[in-house]
Amino acid sequence: MAMLTAKKVTKRFGEFTALNAVSLQVSEQSIFGLLGPNGAGKTTLIRIINQITGPDEGEVLLNDKPLKPDHTAIIGYLPEERGLYKKMKVGEQAIYLAQLKGLSHFDAVKRLKHWFEKFEIEAWWGKKVEELSKGMQQKVQFIITVVHEPKLLIFDEPFSGFDPINVNLLRDEILELRRNGSTIIFSTHNMASVEELCDDIVLINKANKILDGNVKQIRQQHFDNTYNLRYRNHDGDLKTLLAPGFELISNSSDDELYSATIRIPKESGSMELLQSVLPHLSIASFEEVIPSMNDIFISKVNAVNANSILES
Repeated sequence: MAMLTAKKVTKRFGEFTALNAVSLQVSEQSIFGLLGPNGAGKTTLIRIINQITGPDEGEVLLNDKPLKPDHTAIIGYLPEERGLYKKMKVGEQAIYLAQLKGLSHFDAVKRLKHWFEKFEIEAWWGKKVEELSKGMQQKVQFIITVVHEPKLLIFDEPFSGFDPINVNLLRDEILELRRNGSTIIFSTHNMASVEELCDDIVLINKANKILDGNVKQIRQQHFDNTYNLRYRNHDGDLKTLLAPGFELISNSSDDELYSATIRIPKESGSMELLQSVLPHLSIASFEEVIPSMNDIFISKVNAVNANSILES
């Protein structure tokens, strides 16, 4: 079932089109990656979902119903640019913002205390925000985003500025939120995080959707018959062992093993590659090279940008 659906959403600012008929579907209790280079239209879409602005065309549905003002109570939004009041005490500010999301003072304090203990920042309750490090401020804002237990969470670059230990802490909390029933929209430029966390993604570039689908399926679909071969006991030219049409992309060695990346023709199979080298090499490992989301992101965006230049 879809938690959120966008249907041909278009948004213009004067003559500039920020989103051009973008459609997407976010499944309930999933982590959905909203991807794209700077200026692609991601933030505009997030602002539409949060009802900060509205679409010029198309519509956004939450649980199959058009967005309406009271939906903000079940949405939590962590923006890339954090927005805490520097001179206000942390605890007072957290309570105030939690109450804006519909919690009573009693429930706000109870839940916030739980989260502050979980993140080991109880000592900062009475401090002013300006006394906190950037990482501490981000922890506080994360807590404020999730404290009212929203059904839909939108995280925009949630790991920005965090050290590896706190990145792991936040990642585990995001996964726990999903396990507990939340649906999460995750906007980031970190493709390793996308591979690790996201079930599905949409890639937007220059206001247009250029790719969407399941992360694992997308990576498999972009497999280009490339394999990595690690082997011993061969000092000759590996190219001489390969059948016509087989491409040796790279070949290197360390103290014990050689490592070769080989692309084979689409009409050939991996067994044909193995049969050509097995009589001559002692093979340590052989595996498909599945392209990373980072490689796919760059390839897709560059292709669109190149076509734009040709058309202009």
